[in-house]
Amino acid sequence: MELAVNQHYIFLELRQRLQSGLLVIRSDGAADKPEVSVSSGGSSLKICVSECEYEVKLTPGVTVVEGSCQKSPEVNDDGLHVRLRLKVDQYSEASDSVIEHLKVQEKYDFLCQSCGAVLLKDRVFRRVLPLPNGNWNTLVDDWCCHPDPFANKKLLPQKEDCLLGDTYFLLTQDSGCDLTLAQQVDSPHVNSGSNQHSEKTPGHRNVGVFCKKCSAVLGEAVTTDVVKFYITEVVVKSEDKQCTTIQHRLQFLERALAGRLFELSSAQSTFRFSIQTPGGKAMIMLWLLNTDALIASFCEKARSSDSLISAADRHLDEHQSCLALCAVKVLYLPCTPSKHHEAVDAWEKDISVHPLALPQSTCEELLELLTACTSSLPASLRSMNSYQVAYLRR
Repeated sequence: MELAVNQHYIFLELRQRLQSGLLVIRSDGAADKPEVSVSSGGSSLKICVSECEYEVKLTPGVTVVEGSCQKSPEVNDDGLHVRLRLKVDQYSEASDSVIEHLKVQEKYDFLCQSCGAVLLKDRVFRRVLPLPNGNWNTLVDDWCCHPDPFANKKLLPQKEDCLLGDTYFLLTQDSGCDLTLAQQVDSPHVNSGSNQHSEKTPGHRNVGVFCKKCSAVLGEAVTTDVVKFYITEVVVKSEDKQCTTIQHRLQFLERALAGRLFELSSAQSTFRFSIQTPGGKAMIMLWLLNTDALIASFCEKARSSDSLISAADRHLDEHQSCLALCAVKVLYLPCTPSKHHEAVDAWEKDISVHPLALPQSTCEELLELLTACTSSLPASLRSMNSYQVAYLRR
């Protein structure tokens, strides 16, 4: 999968809670500082570089304080830095993830995100219940003075139930599933995870669930009657919300995960996550740094596309223009065999690190997305305390 990795010609980060911002204009555009000007007007920020003008439209309730733009005395290695002060009347809100939207007594269709095929149709739930968080088995072992009464037991849905995990739904299968879902036995997994529905005993074979139309991975068969769908692989359509187009894969993955990170950090004060496969193999260590960022960027003087702002979020007129988008800022490290041994070991032993299970192919897509974002940032913003920096749009 090819990702844009051109470094941004102009990059803007606004912090709503700190009421401050940083604008970086790449060195080849800022070499002649007198030709660079930044002005604010109402709900927009205008950046003039040589003979080109760029406009960033800010979200409602966020404005730049007039006259607050302060240029750095010298052009840094990665360009001209301009500091801004903001006035924030209201914080920008983003839609909740699909897990927060599901309700009882409403009709839902579950669609394959890759091809749009209907997997489950007209599902109405009598109960929509959250499952315990990902490391609840470990907490029981630590806090109970008697043997874990839940050991080797699974919490499974009954008919007309929908059980919600951190990154998945547990649903009962019906006769229609034979027409839309395919199953395949994977290779044996070794027990190395803490999630109750991801733990595998040695020699146990995981049964993967795939879309019968396009063969995209969807989740797992927990039992012969219960299926697990990951929120990164399916689209949930309610009766009053029509789904007319298939969202770009990486954009869907980015926003689905950013929404869940935001919700989990808000509800549980959890900020460190281990992105891992269903078998419990850690793939990415992810540290949620902040959730109040607004970002905007442009790649080249005459281009209208980049890796942070998609075509759907851009508004073109005689000048280049885009909308500042809500994003979460993360620090991350890939769990490669040859690197970061000490950090990975420390995270795996820390019960405050929250495990998030995703299909292995999705973990690899996420790492590719994060790496591409890091590569496109100004050099001075790409790393922090040996971690890589990236943004995920909400």
